[in-house]
Amino acid sequence: MSNGKLQTLERGIEALLLIAKTPGGLKAAELAVRLDLHRAVAYRIIATLADHGMVRRLSDGRIVLGAGAYLLGARTADSVRAMARPVLEELAERTRATAFLSIAEGNECVVALTAEPREATINIHYRVGTRHPIDRGAAGIAILATRPAQESDSEDIRFARAHGYSITRGQLHRGAIGVSSAVHLPGDGFAGLDFSIGVVALEELDTDTAAEAVPAAAQALSQSFS
Repeated sequence: MSNGKLQTLERGIEALLLIAKTPGGLKAAELAVRLDLHRAVAYRIIATLADHGMVRRLSDGRIVLGAGAYLLGARTADSVRAMARPVLEELAERTRATAFLSIAEGNECVVALTAEPREATINIHYRVGTRHPIDRGAAGIAILATRPAQESDSEDIRFARAHGYSITRGQLHRGAIGVSSAVHLPGDGFAGLDFSIGVVALEELDTDTAAEAVPAAAQALSQSFS
């Protein structure tokens, strides 16, 4: 490997670490100045990191951590997953269904953490890192419902926006019922990261219980960061 490639890798790592340490993110020009890089080089580094989901660009041009960096644990020790674990475990027990934390990454939703009830006849096993289209399944729909309304929004998105939770049937797995709510995390440190909490079960999910428990769990996780 040439020195040039090593230098490029080093600059990419430095850029990622700087973005991770900067609440609210940085614009490309600011990143170039902070790392003493030519602006064109900074843009190439950002583009490469974005291609791998490590960073993402907000609508105002700021660069923040992406889902890829989050899934690798590129956050503080006080990570969302660490805070979410007991919330998910309690949610799984209360609903007797598989509970999960999801994060949006572009046009996909990624499973970041799961918890299963100790006693249940049949569970759906979600693997961390599983991806699905953001507009299919309760997790992604709950996130889309927090974004500005569009004429193309589905009835599922409109329902979630009106009720504070989404509910889907059979969209990702035959016979599966899912309920999810978006998680609103305070502070600039989570800018650009969209999370949701939800549960999923086969056929026998008590949707009335889930419709109460899931929004409450989302609120509990949000308040733990206040």
